[in-house]
Amino acid sequence: MLEVNLKSSDYYLNRELSLLDFNRRVLAQACDASLPLLERVKFLCISCSNLDEFFEIRVAGLKQRQELGSLHPLGLDGIGVNEQLAAIRERALNIVNEQYTHLNEVLFPELADHGIRFLNSRDFSPAQHAWLEEYFTQEVEAVVTPLGLDPGRPLPRIQNKSLNFIVHLSGKDAFGRDAELAVLQVPRSLPRVVRLPNMPDNDNTACYVFLSTIISAFLPQLFSGMSVVGSWQFRVTRNSDLFVDDEEIDDLLHAVEGELAHRRYGDAVRLETSIDCPKDISQFLLEHFELMESDLYQVKGPVNLNRLMTIHELADRPDLKFAPFTPSIPKRLLTKEDLFATIRDGDILLHHPYQSFAPICDFVRQAGSDRNVLAIKQTLYRAGPDSPIVDALVQAARAGKEVTVVIELMARFDEEDNIKLATRLQEAGAHVMYGVVGFKTHAKLIMIVRREDGKLRRYCHFGTGNYHPNTARSYTDYGLLTCDDDMGSDLHELFLQLTSPTRAANLRRLLQSPFTLHEALIERINREIAHKHAGKPARIIAKLNALVEPQMIQALYQASAAGVQIDLIVRGTCALRPGLPSVSENIKVRSIVGRFLEHSRVHYFHNGGEPEVFCSSADWMDRNFFRRIEACFPIGNPALQRRIIEDLELYLADNMLAWELLPDGQYRRLQALEQPQIAAQHELLARLSEHSLSALVEPQSKSHLS
Repeated sequence: MLEVNLKSSDYYLNRELSLLDFNRRVLAQACDASLPLLERVKFLCISCSNLDEFFEIRVAGLKQRQELGSLHPLGLDGIGVNEQLAAIRERALNIVNEQYTHLNEVLFPELADHGIRFLNSRDFSPAQHAWLEEYFTQEVEAVVTPLGLDPGRPLPRIQNKSLNFIVHLSGKDAFGRDAELAVLQVPRSLPRVVRLPNMPDNDNTACYVFLSTIISAFLPQLFSGMSVVGSWQFRVTRNSDLFVDDEEIDDLLHAVEGELAHRRYGDAVRLETSIDCPKDISQFLLEHFELMESDLYQVKGPVNLNRLMTIHELADRPDLKFAPFTPSIPKRLLTKEDLFATIRDGDILLHHPYQSFAPICDFVRQAGSDRNVLAIKQTLYRAGPDSPIVDALVQAARAGKEVTVVIELMARFDEEDNIKLATRLQEAGAHVMYGVVGFKTHAKLIMIVRREDGKLRRYCHFGTGNYHPNTARSYTDYGLLTCDDDMGSDLHELFLQLTSPTRAANLRRLLQSPFTLHEALIERINREIAHKHAGKPARIIAKLNALVEPQMIQALYQASAAGVQIDLIVRGTCALRPGLPSVSENIKVRSIVGRFLEHSRVHYFHNGGEPEVFCSSADWMDRNFFRRIEACFPIGNPALQRRIIEDLELYLADNMLAWELLPDGQYRRLQALEQPQIAAQHELLARLSEHSLSALVEPQSKSHLS
């Protein structure tokens, strides 16, 4: 038995700092010269967007605790709130500095070398200046509204993450008043990147200008009779976490709608300004937003690098992007038009984005037009505003099917889209439920009830990812189509829990949060310990997005101390320290960061030579185990089980996209030296997609699991 205090802070990494480290790994993709140039720009923008959300949610939560005086450590890492905020400040500053340094010194020059040039006002040729002035007059001037600041006109309400200018003026306005400061809020309706037309002096270069550059260049036209002494961009990030009191609400839909309006003007948590913003101006803004000097981030370039994301679509340069690929459709699905008959022949496993999401849409669409289908039940967490799945559900409801949809209104940053989807489904005649108050419905489930030979059969889809066509092209996820009786019975019971007052049933195959998943996984970890003590092979592999739940970490430590070999593939936050003598020396942790966002959750237990493989919608976090409704489903078909194990082997063999977590909490990128170069995502593209020019490595079929 392990004779150490597993609650010691020495054995845990801080959750917030680990999440920042993940964002640094994303930023490293932007710095990887082997990747296509426009994809590197895209990764830079993603790192900026990730940092925004980190401040909106994680930093905002810490600041709330600070204001309430709750400064004690929240996690087992033992780091208090003030210490966390100080460490976050240091790491976030480093990330921001690296973002802008790389943009200015590497990406902008390389883009220019490839005929894509971003212009500053000092770069405008006479012809470009004339065109941009006309653009400003015709497209911008009438839309923007400069607001003077004086005792009768204080600083206006500034929306979360909106782009703004603060302008220093001299002179008197139309009413003879001295005017010193004004604020101009840049409308979100205007494109943030503008392409100039081809001109004789362009030299075949595609020239682009940021909207902020255009406004800055022609700002004096908005202040007739005044002198513009200076103007500086600024942006405020606000607390964006919704608060809905579970005990007080009568109508969840209306409560969420009310909170969405508050999100735009929540408490400020960060101020960004251009680096040349004078100290007195930045201090004025900090005081207005009730922020401290440590909340100020001054940047050398455009405030909000997210605006650069549009260049990926604006620039018609396939040579600077990842090569396109066509997701494949399994041959079994191509040989039969009747999807239900194909599922009856055997379970179907889909691995997105390498394999198409279309069969899932067809699954619901066929159900809507099949006269033998009586009912369709589905959960929706994130589906997107233009979802083919929702289209199919609407058509099914209009065709007279019993359609029940459990929509999670509290899916962060998708709340507004989900409210619109709920309204649309209700208008079509579907039964729309909002899940269980206090528990987010995060499980990805579809059940179709069909009458066959005088009996009812349930057809099911279980997924690790959302029913969202866009993320299905960029997130790696598994989906299982099955008509297994036990799985269908379990799913029936789960939907009863979601839609009606009933007790939690004893499920036969599925593991479910918040009832059985946590305990069942702990039991399986302990079972591997027992196998090891009995002299049998013992092995655990878990692929996750995040690992922070203390009891799971402690169970893994105990298994490691018993000699169980444990490999963890954790994309993002990981609070476990690997490689500690007598505690975690048998645990290895790696993170895969590549073209696609690793999103699938998979659990492998060797089980003395009778392996168990599960896929899940849940990460190993407190919220997923105890405050969400999640489904973890077994892969029982031996062939499909072997296929997932081979995928895990591939991830563990990756030496191009993988980062190894070291005992001190640092990540080290693995590099292929003399051994074969293996990149899991490239290999899976080569194995599974119909056509891809992106695969950079030869297939590797060698097994790494015993």
